[in-house]
Amino acid sequence: MALFASFAIAPAAMAKENVPAKPATDLAPNARSAILMDADSGTVVFEKNSHTALPPASITKIMTMLLVMEAIDQGRLKMTDKVRTSEYAASMGGSQIFLEPGEEMTVEEMLKGVALASGNDASVALAEKLAGSETEFVRMMNDRAKELGMTETTFVNCNGLPAAGHVSSAHDIAIMSRELLKYEQITKFTGLYQDYLRKDSDKPFWLVNTNKLVRFYHGADGLKTGFTSEAKFCLSATARRDNLRLIAVVMGEPNTKTRNAEVSHLFDYAFAQYTNVQIYKKGDPIGTLKIEKGKVAQLPLTAKRSYSVLLKKGDAGKGLRHELVLNPSVKAPVKSGEPIGKLVVYRGEQVLKEFPVEAPMSVDRAGWWTLFKRATGQLFFAK
Repeated sequence: MALFASFAIAPAAMAKENVPAKPATDLAPNARSAILMDADSGTVVFEKNSHTALPPASITKIMTMLLVMEAIDQGRLKMTDKVRTSEYAASMGGSQIFLEPGEEMTVEEMLKGVALASGNDASVALAEKLAGSETEFVRMMNDRAKELGMTETTFVNCNGLPAAGHVSSAHDIAIMSRELLKYEQITKFTGLYQDYLRKDSDKPFWLVNTNKLVRFYHGADGLKTGFTSEAKFCLSATARRDNLRLIAVVMGEPNTKTRNAEVSHLFDYAFAQYTNVQIYKKGDPIGTLKIEKGKVAQLPLTAKRSYSVLLKKGDAGKGLRHELVLNPSVKAPVKSGEPIGKLVVYRGEQVLKEFPVEAPMSVDRAGWWTLFKRATGQLFFAK
């Protein structure tokens, strides 16, 4: 049962979140950096040099796919929209789907080309479709990275081809991977092992996923590989079993075999040790926000995503409680996405996890007549 209180809460609620004890051994000994994260709660299970800025190679395309999925979600783009290939997009080297200048594919087909074949040309074509130019799209990428708190990341292009100053970290990659996974449809692309483009033409193009774990590791359904001579072999991978979805990122691995083996080892460790306990599922009502002097006096709050905590197996669910802690005074105007409080999960008096809660929609300030009617109505009912 959710409890409702102001921000003036007991000191225990302000304590440091409880996180699982890190394993004593290095689970990715050959990686330059690595991280293992619970996708639902964001809890870090293992990390190694996770804040070191390194070239991410084609893992960059996770941010490209994120901006495309956000544009689709916001109605600025449709999966069925046609994307025309420019001379510049067709000129990309490295991994590609061999787009010809002037060739058109749908957004869905281009996404498959990015997700499975790591198409540098398809990435640029999508960037130009969405932002008009790759330069403008890269600006959007960096702006979104800042919004997500990716402090060790600077993007120079949309596909990860070698470029001075183009860097990210395992921690930042896990953050953007977690954000991309909020769009459940993306794993329909990243989880495919093979497909075709230009199926009905005389030159069908066979796509085979560069991430072999989607075929050989139970539960794996994404996300993105990367390789350049400078970055070495990189991977941001995700796998789900039962109620637990994991994100594992490794950077600077010596070869694909070691990369896949160490990611599998990270997954094996977490699936054996942990489980997720759900507090709310996406869409569940979690409370009501009162807004002073707003056109709307109060807003119902629902879970924007699944809220859960990561616990050791055999220890799950014992003594858990949760509390919705809202700002004591929320005054109009309120912007959609504005922080308005947090959901705190306890075991006894110990804080296990805190989730930020944002305003679900914008609310303008009410006019004087609305406020007058509201006040007089309250006085009437008070009698």
